[in-house]
Amino acid sequence: MKTNRIIDYLNFLFPNPVCELNFTKDYECLIAIVLSAQSTDKRVNTVTPQIFTKYKTLKDLKKADIKDLEEIIRPVGSFHKKASFVKEIARLLDEEYNGLVPTEREELIKFPGVGRKTINVFLSEFYNIPAIAVDTHVERVSKRLGLAKVEDDVLEVEKKLQKKFPKSIWSRVHLQLVLFGRYHCKAIKPECYKCSLVDICKEKKKNL
Repeated sequence: MKTNRIIDYLNFLFPNPVCELNFTKDYECLIAIVLSAQSTDKRVNTVTPQIFTKYKTLKDLKKADIKDLEEIIRPVGSFHKKASFVKEIARLLDEEYNGLVPTEREELIKFPGVGRKTINVFLSEFYNIPAIAVDTHVERVSKRLGLAKVEDDVLEVEKKLQKKFPKSIWSRVHLQLVLFGRYHCKAIKPECYKCSLVDICKEKKKNL
């Protein structure tokens, strides 16, 4: 089956996939994911140590000078908006959630800058709750490999991936698809010439 071939190849390429964002606490994980929107994990990892070293607690972070926070966050883009997200996330966690990031989706969606993709990544990474987050890499790879249709939106892609892969490996496959899209099946100049799945790729003629 095609799905089994994909799983085998991803396991070959990424036998021990890990999230490339750096964090140690639940709120650091959530904030790092929020900051990663329209940015790269590598860039976020240069910013988060500055934030969490300067503002050591949620109480410190919620009181942070917005201009100072913006300057730190500037390299990841959309820094005005993201700085306000970070301050409000810190405030909500400190004042309404006893400093702990909730696991309930209906609660997480209340946080600014947090959508379905962010929730899926967070629950999967920090709490090991099975989930498949569809970012730009996962969407691109899924459509190229025929796991979803070109016209599918991200929610439809997520639903189709959940049906095609066993729930027990959702989190693993999500990471593998992200890494595959980031380093092999890239948006520009994908490495089709050395890909074992090129025969099932929908864009092989265009990219080879």
